[in-house]
Amino acid sequence: MNVFINDIPLIIKKNSEKIYKHKYDLILNPEDEFSSKDLIGDVLVRDVTDGFVDRLLRLMEVKKLKKLTSMTLLARKKKRLILHLKDQFRIVKAAGGLVEKDGMVLMIFRLGKWDLPKGKLKKDEDPALGALREVEEECNVKIELGEKLPSTWHSYAYNGNKILKKTNWYTMPCLDDTLMKPQAEEYIEEVRWMTPQEALSVLDESYASIALVVRHYLSKMAGQIAPSPEKTS
Repeated sequence: MNVFINDIPLIIKKNSEKIYKHKYDLILNPEDEFSSKDLIGDVLVRDVTDGFVDRLLRLMEVKKLKKLTSMTLLARKKKRLILHLKDQFRIVKAAGGLVEKDGMVLMIFRLGKWDLPKGKLKKDEDPALGALREVEEECNVKIELGEKLPSTWHSYAYNGNKILKKTNWYTMPCLDDTLMKPQAEEYIEEVRWMTPQEALSVLDESYASIALVVRHYLSKMAGQIAPSPEKTS
């Protein structure tokens, strides 16, 4: 589960999963006392309880935690902890796509951030069909459905409600972009084709969840086109 609270990745793992302690800047137990000033870099929390999750979410409601890069939560019962986390939010379902053409990807600029086209699903709408609909509406391109990409969950506040949005992502080969234009009604200012290098360069001006999807796709593409190692005699 790729979950981002206030654009900070929360990585939930089982206690039994292998970890490398030297990769973390701070290691905590649930009962440890800490403040927002202590949460810097990559933080690991062992034997996470429901109470710790509640405490963390309350802290993240009032503090930006700008120096926190990521937080890894180790739990005895991973699925149950995830359910408890979800219970703290109203769940919204969305879908979107990473549009591809001639080795380039399509990025949109919306509300001061580089983003991927996506939108909220209609009631009982199939995620794949919803993704196609949203991308075509937001970019005015003709596309077809490709492979499934990792889903993301990210939080935001709306009308006093705490929302956790699940977005289903897909690759989408572009069939026709001759009439491509941004959907102004969705506050999209620009739609732009980018090379992999250009896309990577703007991820600092994007969201952590979008960066995860783009990097996953580009990494997979790089692996597919990487030259085979030369044989040695």
